[in-house]
Amino acid sequence: MRKFATSLRAVGLLIFVCSFWGCGLWAQQSSLPQSPSHPDSGNAQRPSEPATTLKVDVNLVNVFVTVTDAHGAPVGGLTKDNFVLEEDGHEQKIAVFDKESALPLSIALAIDTSLSTRHDLPLEQAAAKRFAHAILRPVDALSVYGFSEIVYEATRGFTPDLKRIDDGIDHIRVGAATALYDAIYLVSRALDKRKGRKVIVLITDGGDTISRVDYKEAVRAAEEAEALVYSIIIVPIENSAGRETGGEHALIQLSEDTGGKYYYATSTAQLDDAFRKISDELRTQYLLAYYPSQHASFSEFRRIEVKVVGTPDATAFHARHRAGYYSVKSDF
Repeated sequence: MRKFATSLRAVGLLIFVCSFWGCGLWAQQSSLPQSPSHPDSGNAQRPSEPATTLKVDVNLVNVFVTVTDAHGAPVGGLTKDNFVLEEDGHEQKIAVFDKESALPLSIALAIDTSLSTRHDLPLEQAAAKRFAHAILRPVDALSVYGFSEIVYEATRGFTPDLKRIDDGIDHIRVGAATALYDAIYLVSRALDKRKGRKVIVLITDGGDTISRVDYKEAVRAAEEAEALVYSIIIVPIENSAGRETGGEHALIQLSEDTGGKYYYATSTAQLDDAFRKISDELRTQYLLAYYPSQHASFSEFRRIEVKVVGTPDATAFHARHRAGYYSVKSDF
C-alpha cells in the first residue's frame, strides 16, 4: 500500500510539472526527425535526395516578391505587366497578382537565448516588443520562440494579443547550448499549417552547437512552409572574438534562398533599424501566383526566377523571392 501511495505521489508530481511548464516544450522537441544529424553550419548545399518523401499535387504556386531599388529601398506601385516569372527557365503565366497583399501575416519570432547571447538578451527583448507592436494588424498573428539547448514556444501558439506576446518575450530565459537548426525546423513545421504569408524572424549570433537536424533539413523545412526567413545576426557587443562565421554564412544563404534578408546588428539602434526594415518590406510585397505548365524537367526542386521589366529603372531594381519549391514534400 505504501508503494502504491508513493506511485500516486510521483504521478501527481509529473502532472504538476507538466501543467506548470507546458507539455508543448517536449512535444516540439519530439517532432524532430528521429535520426540525429551532426550540424554543419558551413554546408549550405541543397540535398540531392530526401530521406523520405510524400508525393503531393502541385497546384497554385505562391511567390511573394520584394522589389528594391539601387539603394535597397522597397519599390511600390508596380503592376502585373512589370513582372516576368519563370520556372526552370520556362516562362509561366501569372494567374494571381496582388500588391501589398492583405493576406494574414503569421510571424514566428525566434530568439537565441544561449549563453553566448546573454549580455544582449534584454536589448533583444525590448526591440522585439517594439517590432511586434509596430507590425501586427488585427488579422495577423505572432508566436514567440526561445531556443538554447531546447526549443520552446513562449506564447503557446500564434496570437494577435500584444499583451500575451509581451509576456512571452519577457519570459524567455537564458540557456546553455544553441539548437539553431532545430528551431528553424520546428518553427517552419508550425508555420506550414498556417494560411497566408509566413515569416520567420531569427535573432541569433549564428552559432549552432547541439541541433539534432542539420542545415539541409532546416532549410528544406522553411522552403516547404513557404516561409520568408529574416535573420538578424547579433555581433557581440563586447568584442567579436569567437564569432561563428560559418553559422553566419549559413543564415545568409538561408535568408536568400527563402526570399528574406539578413541584417547585422552591433547596437540597439541597428537592431531597431533591422526590425523597421523588415516591417517596411512586409508592407510592400507583391504576390505572384501561377499554375506550373508542363515541361520536361524531372528535377525534385523547381527553380523560380522573377524579373522586373517595363520601367525605365527596371535594370536597377532587384526582385527578391524564394529560390523555388519542392515537387515532393517531406513526410513529417
